[in-house]
Amino acid sequence: MLPSLLKKGDKIGIVAFAKKISLEEIQPAISVFKEWGLEVVVGETIGSEWHQFGGNDEQRRADIQKMLDDDSTKALISARGGYGCVRLIDQIDFTSFANNPKWLIGFSDITVFHSHIAQNIQIPTLHATMPVFFKGNSSEALLSLKKVLFQGMIEYNETSNLPTLCKNGLCEGEIIGGNLSILYSLCGSISSIETHGKILFLEDLCEYIYHTDRMLQNLKRNGFFSNIAGLIIGSFTEMKDGPVPFGKSPEEIIFYLCKDLDIPIFSGFPAGHLDDNRALILGEKVKMEVSKGKINLVL
Repeated sequence: MLPSLLKKGDKIGIVAFAKKISLEEIQPAISVFKEWGLEVVVGETIGSEWHQFGGNDEQRRADIQKMLDDDSTKALISARGGYGCVRLIDQIDFTSFANNPKWLIGFSDITVFHSHIAQNIQIPTLHATMPVFFKGNSSEALLSLKKVLFQGMIEYNETSNLPTLCKNGLCEGEIIGGNLSILYSLCGSISSIETHGKILFLEDLCEYIYHTDRMLQNLKRNGFFSNIAGLIIGSFTEMKDGPVPFGKSPEEIIFYLCKDLDIPIFSGFPAGHLDDNRALILGEKVKMEVSKGKINLVL
């Protein structure tokens, strides 16, 4: 069941799911949400600090739980990523969320929540930018978030900057996935996603390229790619190479792992750790067509 669309006057909650953040850092996002006609509810974890986290695990869990259980709050967005979601995902009670779905928004470390919800509750969530990035985000990124929240649909027509790493084809299925490192870390847990018949989206940040290959080889051996319907390769930002170059980019590694599958592949989709981070509804069926280095994606 798709969460209800937002309208002017609705409440959106901002919580520090993982890394600490100040109220000042999210002011640009608060201003944007108010311009959209939303009432902003700032969680108790904003401005809280426990080592690198936005409060200790219990404080963050309680803040998220409060927002999930509050029927008057129609959307919940993580202020930023970092690390920390996996420390509390098993202590979250999703009963109220399952009965009264609301938009849960974020990316990067928030992939823990996207994956867990997709696998166990089957409610669509929103892979999109977060308040810490609003100041630097492109207008297209923010508009894509607004369109999904208020209209529930969006259509992308994008041209790849990596056309040789694209493969023509047409498919339909739910988009799943997110941050590669997080998906890898969830293998074997109840939060690991089932990929059969799905369109897989991947992105990552600041990993060594050989680490990327190792993670992908593990996912391949776990059957992660065997029966996917399509593949969208997002941004792999600030990736690092060793003293002896690995020899392939992350996008090349992924493409060559999957190029023999009978699926459409698009590389260089504008989503992930970049300013132009377009919103994607995870767990919602879309149509995907790739032709001559271009993608048409209809949500």
